[in-house]
Amino acid sequence: MLIVTLLTAPARPSLDPALVESLRNAWGGGDAVWLAPDEAAEFAIPAEPDTAGATWKELQGHGVDLVISPAENRKKRLLLADMDSTMIQQECIDELADEAGVGARVADITARAMNGELDFEGALIERVGLLKGLDSAVIESVLAHRITLMPGGKTLLATMKANGAYAALVSGGFTAFTSAVAAQLGFDMNRANTLLIEDGKLTGDVGRPILGREAKVQALDDLTKKLEIADADVIAVGDGANDLGMLTRAGLGVALHAKPAVAAQCNVRVNHGDLTALLYVQGYSRESFVLG
Repeated sequence: MLIVTLLTAPARPSLDPALVESLRNAWGGGDAVWLAPDEAAEFAIPAEPDTAGATWKELQGHGVDLVISPAENRKKRLLLADMDSTMIQQECIDELADEAGVGARVADITARAMNGELDFEGALIERVGLLKGLDSAVIESVLAHRITLMPGGKTLLATMKANGAYAALVSGGFTAFTSAVAAQLGFDMNRANTLLIEDGKLTGDVGRPILGREAKVQALDDLTKKLEIADADVIAVGDGANDLGMLTRAGLGVALHAKPAVAAQCNVRVNHGDLTALLYVQGYSRESFVLG
């Protein structure tokens, strides 16, 4: 048995009941259950229809995300999340680069790396090199004035943790940012790279080993063993090429507002909803949300 979840952007809830009923009838689904009025609904189907791909594309034009997932084991016990452009709305290294006067150059490298066009490790070393000599105090300034949380993140964390889940923030970014974001959102742990600083200035290098795609998979392995759970008990979320390893391993891997090359390789794609979409696809209703 599979569950079809339909959802829209919470800021612009526009899920038409007629659309839900039309699709449910076309696919021979069970009764529709509304998880949030005008925003999210679900129904069960016996098998994935051949028309699922075409329907997904059509619904994107209506501002609706379509997710088909197994009915079993819906509520996950581990949340594994990327940070940049996932739990926060920015890329931290781009914000630091803007302060250093090399914003456009670094942003271009970041975009290409996240789309899988460049080797992640090499791209990180190159970008960090361009930050050499930047006053380390800029990190606190960027955190205070440039970094904003992705909508729905606090509710996602609070709700999953209230239901017994463990939450880990795993980033190819930097511990100076993940530690602050993890504390603000309520993550149980965080892993990231370390910017090297000497005499109050960035050295232009990063600590080794560099944490990239494989490090996120390693975090999944480490935590499933620690928690004595299976990959099927994990929901992972990310947007870049270095997230693909954990997204394809997790029981439910969500490409959130992801780069095109990344989204193309993921079964679960959320382009309109915010982070609360991860709750809806697990079967949580808005009434059961715990506000962070």
